[in-house]
Amino acid sequence: MRTIRAVIGKNFGDEGKGLAVDYFCSQTPGALVVKHNGGAQAGHTVEQGGRRFVFHQLSAGSFRRSDTLWARTYYPDLYKLREEEEEFAVVAGFRPIVWSDVATPVTLIDDVLINMFLETRRGAARHGSCGMGIYEASLRTRAGFGLTVGDVFSYDAATLTSLILRFREEYVRGRISAALPENEDSADPENILWQGLPGSEYLELLHDREIVRNYVDAMIRNARSYISVVEDPGSFLRSSGDIIFECGQGLLLDEGNKRFAPHISASKTGIANPVILLSEYGLSLTEAVYVTRTYVTRHGAGPLPYECAREALGIPSEDVTNVENPWQGKIRYATHGTTEEFLAPVTEDTRSEIPAVLFLTHVDETQHRILMADGPVDVGEFLKERAVRDVFAGTYLSCGREADSVVRCCHDC
Repeated sequence: MRTIRAVIGKNFGDEGKGLAVDYFCSQTPGALVVKHNGGAQAGHTVEQGGRRFVFHQLSAGSFRRSDTLWARTYYPDLYKLREEEEEFAVVAGFRPIVWSDVATPVTLIDDVLINMFLETRRGAARHGSCGMGIYEASLRTRAGFGLTVGDVFSYDAATLTSLILRFREEYVRGRISAALPENEDSADPENILWQGLPGSEYLELLHDREIVRNYVDAMIRNARSYISVVEDPGSFLRSSGDIIFECGQGLLLDEGNKRFAPHISASKTGIANPVILLSEYGLSLTEAVYVTRTYVTRHGAGPLPYECAREALGIPSEDVTNVENPWQGKIRYATHGTTEEFLAPVTEDTRSEIPAVLFLTHVDETQHRILMADGPVDVGEFLKERAVRDVFAGTYLSCGREADSVVRCCHDC
């Protein structure tokens, strides 16, 4: 029987979704992995047989030779794709197959520049953006200035360049003007360059036509080198074997989570996209897998309940994937709250007809204990709690960094 599951981060991201996807692909060779939210800002780490890779636009099942499909709710950056493809080929010895819905919208260089400008000018009040333009790409697309993977294949370089330059005139200027406070002379974007605002170097690039031409050339070259277009995604999915929806970010960063706004994602990070997409194609999820570490992390600005120093958790080492960077700073740590708080994101996201499963990672780091606000709790005892049993139909435990460390267990394990 075919399995269609969604792998979802339960918290603020960095939960171990890459490990979970790699594990499921190891159990079901030939599974198709669907990227359906966010874009190149994802960073899903997989370690396998001495190899280690951080996946962004390629699926975390790529070591298993699982194909990747970009859904029409995804925002790929074709310019960045080449670097990831080539780096993976060096590590793995082959290039994975990437498919894309013809209607999948793409992120453009101007989206990145606007994102970097606006985030930089926020100073200490940054939202925690990765600076990769996903939110700006979604705003532009919704405003009627979208460009799709299919367009990149259909148009020549001159036509694409002309389109993007037209977007600058008809959309970008207004977007920047509307985003700036009135006291910054927002009525005239041309004059903004000379006001010495933080991030003005990014605005200067928004007047550079050559950067658009170079970006377009790279998009076309990379699309034709690494992507295969899917004209009928419904037929494609119906003819596939097992399917895994690989979510980016975490549930608490969902675009609808007003509690943590504005420090949230520009996409739906739970089961919403998979459910909608599958329903259009006459398919449905068979399992929703919610991934969390035995503690909580957050990389970027914004509230982090129960935050504490890493040393206070007894975590033995720093996270080598989530290194400090100018856009998001250092990775932060916290305990889980109460059992009710632990379960709340899942109960708000899941649906009664779709079994929810817990995937608990980094169990080895905390000596088989879940770190809660009131103190550590043995994993086995936690799983026996009635409230936990009522939400989750089963549990996967990972006691290491590789797929062979994962075990499926019942609630009294």
